[in-house]
Amino acid sequence: MKRIKRRLSFVKIVIVRIKLNYMKQSDLKYSCLIAVLYFGMNVNAQTTPRDTLKEQKIEEVVMIGYGSQKKENVTGSIGMVSAKDLADKPNANPLNSVQGKLAGVNIVTSGTPGGSPRVDIRGVGSLSGNTVFIVDGMLTEDISFLNPQDIESMSVLKDPSSLAIFGAKAANGAVIIKTKTGKGKPVFNVNSYLGIKTVTNVPKMVNGDQYIELYNEKVRNDVPNPQPSDFITKAQYPGNTNWLKEILRTSIINSNDFSASGSLGKLNYYGSVGYLQDEGNLAAGTGINSGSGFNRFNTKLNLSYKITDNITIGDNFSFSKTRTDVAQNPLLDARNAPPAFDIINPATGDYQYITLLNVPNPRAKLDLYRSQVRQERLLNNVWAEIKFLKDFTFRSSYTSDNYSPSQYEYTPTLLYVPASNQKQSTLITRNNRYRNYVWDNTINWKKDFGNHNLELLAGFSRIRDSRSEDVWTAKNVNYNGTNGSLNIGNGTDIFNYHDTAAAVTDGRPEATQDQQRIESFFGRINYDYAGKYLLNASVRRDASSQISTDRYKTFPAVSVGWVVSKEAFMSEQNVFDLLKLRASWGKLGNPKVKRDFSPIVTNIGGGVYYGNNGYPAGTVDRVIDPSIGWETTTGSDFGVEMAFLNNKLKVEGTYYNKESKDIVYAINQATISGASNPYDFTTNAYSFKNKGFEVSVNYNANLSESVKLGVYGNFTSLKNEITNVYQDSFLETGASLFGNSIVRLQAGQAVGSYYGYEVAGVFQTDAEAAASGQNGAKAGWFKFADLDGNGVIDTRDKTFLGSPIPKGTYGFGINLAVHSIDFGIDFQGVFGNKIYNYNREQRYGNESWDLDMYNNRWTGAGTSNTNSMITSNQSIILPSSFYVEDGSYFRIRNIQIGYNLPSSIAQSLSVKKLRIYLSAQNPFTSFKYNGFSPEIMNTDRVQMGIDNNIYPISAIYTMGMNLTF
Repeated sequence: MKRIKRRLSFVKIVIVRIKLNYMKQSDLKYSCLIAVLYFGMNVNAQTTPRDTLKEQKIEEVVMIGYGSQKKENVTGSIGMVSAKDLADKPNANPLNSVQGKLAGVNIVTSGTPGGSPRVDIRGVGSLSGNTVFIVDGMLTEDISFLNPQDIESMSVLKDPSSLAIFGAKAANGAVIIKTKTGKGKPVFNVNSYLGIKTVTNVPKMVNGDQYIELYNEKVRNDVPNPQPSDFITKAQYPGNTNWLKEILRTSIINSNDFSASGSLGKLNYYGSVGYLQDEGNLAAGTGINSGSGFNRFNTKLNLSYKITDNITIGDNFSFSKTRTDVAQNPLLDARNAPPAFDIINPATGDYQYITLLNVPNPRAKLDLYRSQVRQERLLNNVWAEIKFLKDFTFRSSYTSDNYSPSQYEYTPTLLYVPASNQKQSTLITRNNRYRNYVWDNTINWKKDFGNHNLELLAGFSRIRDSRSEDVWTAKNVNYNGTNGSLNIGNGTDIFNYHDTAAAVTDGRPEATQDQQRIESFFGRINYDYAGKYLLNASVRRDASSQISTDRYKTFPAVSVGWVVSKEAFMSEQNVFDLLKLRASWGKLGNPKVKRDFSPIVTNIGGGVYYGNNGYPAGTVDRVIDPSIGWETTTGSDFGVEMAFLNNKLKVEGTYYNKESKDIVYAINQATISGASNPYDFTTNAYSFKNKGFEVSVNYNANLSESVKLGVYGNFTSLKNEITNVYQDSFLETGASLFGNSIVRLQAGQAVGSYYGYEVAGVFQTDAEAAASGQNGAKAGWFKFADLDGNGVIDTRDKTFLGSPIPKGTYGFGINLAVHSIDFGIDFQGVFGNKIYNYNREQRYGNESWDLDMYNNRWTGAGTSNTNSMITSNQSIILPSSFYVEDGSYFRIRNIQIGYNLPSSIAQSLSVKKLRIYLSAQNPFTSFKYNGFSPEIMNTDRVQMGIDNNIYPISAIYTMGMNLTF
């Protein structure tokens, strides 16, 4: 019956097309005869009319800025993600499910429960700001409130011509998200999954005995004429604790949501409610405890009401409530803490106090410190659409985004430390308030003149983002196990940091406030001739409160396309179902930049003298640039889109080139005399380029009525290079150790490149070390390369050691459905990038060692030429290539197998669909990096490759259900 119905519906299409295009009204008999003949054919046969298949493909619609467009008519570069790519994945943030799915889009996931990933579209667009998301017209930089099950489609705008219509908000890329709507009879959906999370690839550390061995070896290497009291013994330190294992656990993740959609007369509705709980992998203890748990309650309601045939109003409403437990970085402590200590002191029954190193007991820190973030967020988008004069549409949309995250940080009195080290308990609370709105107004005119198809758009937009914060502190707050007891009023020495200056001078948390406004006018023209020759041109003029000079900026864009397969000379070919060439150029601006608005003045009591009398005076302490202007990004791309095999196989290739100028960041300005910021002078300092190729392939086919196959793959190459620095300067920044920075921003290098000494081996003898020109070196030290050849090792021998930006990213996968069983597997990976293992470098004394250092260390001539001897000498831990490791990896991103209950059985149960599935996310990753994971999630793009206490990625195994009735 299903097959007959499909044929009947297809026959109707054929009849209508033949009737409209080839027949007069009196020829209806003939058209019906053709339809009957076609009825006997298989719809998958090669005799399927090519025009009909093309018509089906043309109907694929893509979301673009302030509207939508047929996929075949799109001249920009836009990546598409469907609901099925997002559904049934155990991710709080829907972006995590997109990883590896789209060419040109590099998504770095956060292992932190509820954490937002970093999204880089075609490289680094700026060093500040984030990708913007347009959710049903609502602009936001954070979609952690959004349930992936509510999403219908996602369009990722990649080239400046597609982004330019969003102007100043889209400098770092834009993602348009359309959530589900309702129509027709009521439909109800229940989606639920339950899973376990476990940390994989936990670094192997030395045990208690090995630590004592290395400690004593270090004493012999570092201490001249060591005494017996300098060494430690097993009797003194009998512990054998694997601290990483102690603070990590296997945890539970659970999600449940319910949705209803349909129509009530002229009212269309979609509503959902959901709850997600992620316990996190930091083990919850028996004390006060602040692990890494996350939970979210969210609800959504989309309404549209057709008042008349020409007037429609609607509301898109979202509310979420989240709670996040924030542990105070126990992972780094667990790597550093000596394993020779027990968790509990057997003599006192309290937590063991670690004496060999100034580091807290990791288990105690995880149990006793307390920090939590609570947030309620309400987004509401009210809109109205009016059609008039047949071809005109006016739309007005107002979005309010209100949320108030509040956080407390509680440090108890630590009774297990010596009395001289005990401090009063402290409580810090932060209350933030965000009040943002977006008001968009557009008028659209769409008209066809024979083969000429024209669409004009004009609009006005106003955006305001405001933020304020209050910070309170108190001492001697007694925590009794409830959040209610963590009240500032229950403590002493209460102070409110509403005065920013007082907070800074006291060295405590500061309260801040900020407001940014953007006002814009924009327009766009879409034109095509017979669907063959395509043109898209737009212009936007933005004014930003962030910019004090040249406040108004104009951003134009243009793109063209040629659908070659529609030309008459292509009508007889049987290879291409689609062949389209396209090119685009556009310009964007970013006003959301770091800046200071006034210099800091230091008062001097007797700063100026008249005669013998001194009078108060002031001096500028911090030099600032008051004329910081727009960052601009100009980009172009050239692409080809092809479809073969009756549109089953689609191939797309693109070359892109994007250049960002006047990027706001600090530089080295050491010539500024007397200023406190000679190495941190912020201005429009940098320019850099991103260029590369993108290729994507998709194949989807019904091999038979019961077998469906889908295969996809994509690859992106990227070269990032800083092309210019203000006054030919540079900046050494990022994480540092004893004043030695790791990152250097300089022309000719990629953003975030590491800078230090090239390790050429390990000195095997003291004679070799003495002849090297490396000051103080001896056997067992790293041998640094003399790059300038002057026979002396100094800072002039430093060099660039690699970049955190991958040279290539890729993803591929297979989806197969056979009868009632479906199977899918996704792979993803990167290559050509480097990671700086800062966890391994930062040593201040008696920190623990990883097992690789124990097994491969230098212990005498000929023992190792890769790892140094065991020492705490600062000359060994200078930034060097030893800490720069390969960041390439290959990952099985997701495996899922599902079973759909046969429709006959489902109907007997009064349900439309019931699917049960099993999935594994991140079950396997192949890499060489000496850490939890080579996927390093730093929001700071300058430090994007530095592993400094990064929360680990987990493998997640789930069982779930989809029910529709």
